[in-house]
Amino acid sequence: MISASDLRAGMTFIQDGKLIKVLEASHHKPGKGNTVMRMKLRDVRTGSTYDTTFRPEEKFEKAMMETKAVQYLYSQDDVAIFMDLETYEQYEIPVSTIEAEMKYILENMEVKIQFYGDEVIGLTPPTTVVLKVAETQPSIKGATVTGSGKPATMETGLVVNVPDFIEEGEMLEINTQEGTYQKRANK
Repeated sequence: MISASDLRAGMTFIQDGKLIKVLEASHHKPGKGNTVMRMKLRDVRTGSTYDTTFRPEEKFEKAMMETKAVQYLYSQDDVAIFMDLETYEQYEIPVSTIEAEMKYILENMEVKIQFYGDEVIGLTPPTTVVLKVAETQPSIKGATVTGSGKPATMETGLVVNVPDFIEEGEMLEINTQEGTYQKRANK
């Protein structure tokens, strides 16, 4: 059992027979009354998200997840195909359940998928990925790193804010936890 105050983003627990993933978690102390835990949660099986609050002492059953290293092969019809790197077994995951994560993944990239029993729950991309800038405004001569930046669309469709000197075709390192530009990738 795990208490609500110990739940963090990325953790999965069981509530009323449902598998729930924590998207955001924060302590909230109102002016009057007791501290509460504000949470943004997602029902793993249905994909629905909702906001709720819990008392910090409430207890939940922690879901025992298994993680496997797999390679993303391709997407076909609304399904993404992954291959286990040890057994070469293939897994199909509906793209709708991993839509946000797919913006960081290219074909043949290694990722980790989570299982609850035999059920595929989700995937975790690497902490940083290298993506190519597909579209952005022309660079500004004399632009500095401290400028406000501009939006850039990466080859996967992900849009990130980048410094003004970045040009189309450049390879950039992107942080997958925050969805932010880190630096130019080494060539």
